[in-house]
Formats: sequence, structure tokens, C-alpha cells
Amino acid sequence: MKRVIVSMLAVSALVFASCSDDNEEPTPGVVAPKTYKFERNGKTTVSFSGQTTRIKMAEELVAALKVSTNTEDKMDKMFAHAAGANDFSTTELNASSKNVRSKTAASADYFASNTTEANKIKADFDGWIAKQVSEVYPNWAVNAEKGKAGKIQENGGGSTRYVNAKGLEYNQAFAKSLIGALMVDQMLNNYLSKAVLDAGGKNVTENNAGTLASGTNYTTMEHKFDEAYGYLYGNEADPASPKLGADSFLNKYLSRVEGDADFKGIAGEIYEAFKLGRAAIVAKDYALRDKQIAIIKAAISKVIAVRAVYYLQAGKDNLPKDKAAAFHDLSEGFGFVYSLRFTQGTNGTTQLPVAEINAFVAALQKDNGFWDITNQTLDDMSTRIAGAYGFTVAQAK
Repeated sequence: MKRVIVSMLAVSALVFASCSDDNEEPTPGVVAPKTYKFERNGKTTVSFSGQTTRIKMAEELVAALKVSTNTEDKMDKMFAHAAGANDFSTTELNASSKNVRSKTAASADYFASNTTEANKIKADFDGWIAKQVSEVYPNWAVNAEKGKAGKIQENGGGSTRYVNAKGLEYNQAFAKSLIGALMVDQMLNNYLSKAVLDAGGKNVTENNAGTLASGTNYTTMEHKFDEAYGYLYGNEADPASPKLGADSFLNKYLSRVEGDADFKGIAGEIYEAFKLGRAAIVAKDYALRDKQIAIIKAAISKVIAVRAVYYLQAGKDNLPKDKAAAFHDLSEGFGFVYSLRFTQGTNGTTQLPVAEINAFVAALQKDNGFWDITNQTLDDMSTRIAGAYGFTVAQAK
């Protein structure tokens, strides 16, 4: 009898699999496609052009911070681009009404009713641009010293880094902090927020009825979910089948974490959750959608934390032998620590108290900053972050 039952189950499984064509192993009732491809009446329902545009704008702005002849005004305008302004290298970007600054620290969950902090964060980014011009550019050809901005070269004729008086590269602080303040915040705390996805039930009603957003081939809920996807995969050559390493932001560093044997599989976990979550929206299975969102939030948050610890430890190891390399590592670490503010845990807040994250950021630039920072400070910070996000310092290192 047991053999008969087993055989019947095997046949049932084969029938179900054949009905699913080439799709991935399904959750009962909902099947995730092999790639992030969704259509209605033979036409795609996936759209996230605004996310691709902002990624491209951010790429050009970060590159501009390393050109010592650029003005603060020029880069401010790149950050807060106005449609039609000649701020970028392509007609498409210049014509766009999108910009990076307006979506920085602008999520529904964290900042809709917290404009004071949102404005402070935006001011931090404005300040890094201003200080790059006022502090670092005038000392572009001067050797950096404790308390003095300038250039510092890595051992053996390696890369030259341009730092402030405390050893911080403002361009790295800007770029890595933007991963949290733009990509992670918009993905986790905005587009994957119930406040945005459900809109108080309005989007649920419309999605249940198959009501499309005006002039489009998608429901509003489908589109919001896709916009979250776009902040990770929007610059890929084929976003439906991402390869990673396609930009300088979250996509790049997911690839780096995936390349660490201790975290191998995290990229697939995120991708599969996005596919199944989107399929769940099509199937109107919102419990399954929310389960996938929880997976995405935990994994993306871990990526930020892993890279924060990685760079803090790399900086610590380099400090005795190569200050330029150490300062570069710690500058990237500074940005990833700053980005912890935008992660989200299961209780709807950051995995560490915001005040503690802010204290870490301050500690990295206290007094003489990287010139005098201690191994104990970096180790204590690393241990606390790793513990809060569910891994060890040794794994990240």
C-alpha cells in the first residue's frame, strides 16, 4: 500500500510539473517563472524606467565627484536635476524629470512623517558635495596629513586617494551612503511597503479587479513591486535575467556578497523571492507576496551589513601597513555603516537602533578620524553589526 501511495504521488507531481511547463518549482497555487518576465495579452507588464534613470544619474554624479575642476553648483544640479537642464552626458537623462535628491531618504515607511531626519540626510549628501569642492579639491596636489586634507597613495605605486583632514574620501561616503539612502530605502521602505503596495486597500481592490493604471498594461500594485525590482536590477543588460555587477551600487555589492562562500546563494534567494512575489500579485495571493517581501528585506539588509563589516575589518588590517588603502576601505565602510539606517527588520525598523547607527557614523570621524581610529573601535562596531544581522565577523571578513 505504501508503494502504491508513493507511486501515485510521483505521478501527480509529474502531471503538475508538466502543466507548469518550464517554470521553477512552484509554491502550491502560484508558480514563479524562470525569469522576471510577466505579460498581459502578449505584452510586458513590467516597467521601471525611472529607477534605471536614477541609477544612471547617480553613476555620473559619483564620477563627477572625482573631477577636481568640477564646481559645487554643477554637482548640486546633477543631484537635484531639473527636466531639460544640461546636467548629464545623454539627451535622455537631461530630458528626464527624475532626479536623485528627491528620492534620497524619501520612503513612505521611514520618512513620510519624519521630514526632519529626511532633510538632515539630504543635507549630509549636499555637504559631502560641498566639502569635496571646498576641502579636497584645493589640496588635490598636496600630501594628506593628520588634520590636513590632500592626496595619499597606496603602497607600491597604487591608487591615489583624495581625503579630508580625517582620512575620509567624500566621494566614497557619498556613493556608498547612497546605496542605502536611495536604492535600499526606496526598495524596502517604499515600494515594498504596504503603505505603497496596498495604498490603504485601493491597490488591492484594483489588482483583484484587474484594473490597469491609466494608459498602461499593469496594475498599480504590479508597477510598485517592479519599481522595487528596478532599484536592484534596473541597469542590467537584460533585467529579467540579471547577471550582477551592472552598476556601482546595490547590484555590484550583491555580487560581492554572493562571491563570498559564506553567503553564496543570497543573490538567488533575492531573485527567486522577487519572481515569486510578483507572481503572487498576479495570482492575488497577498500572504505569499508578503512572505517574499520579508525574505527580500532580510537579505538586502544583510548585504549592507556584510559589506559594512567587511570594509571595517579590511581597513583595520591595512592601517599598520598601508594607510591609503586603509582609508579607502574605511571610507567605503563609512558609507555602508551609514546605509544601515535604511535597512529593515521584521519589526518594521532597522535591525539596530537608529541612535546607535548614528553613533557608529560619528565614531568613524571623531577627533582625527581614520588617522587615530583604534582596532578596538572597529572590532566592537563590527561585532555589534554582525550580531544584529545574523552572521559573524569572520564570515564577513
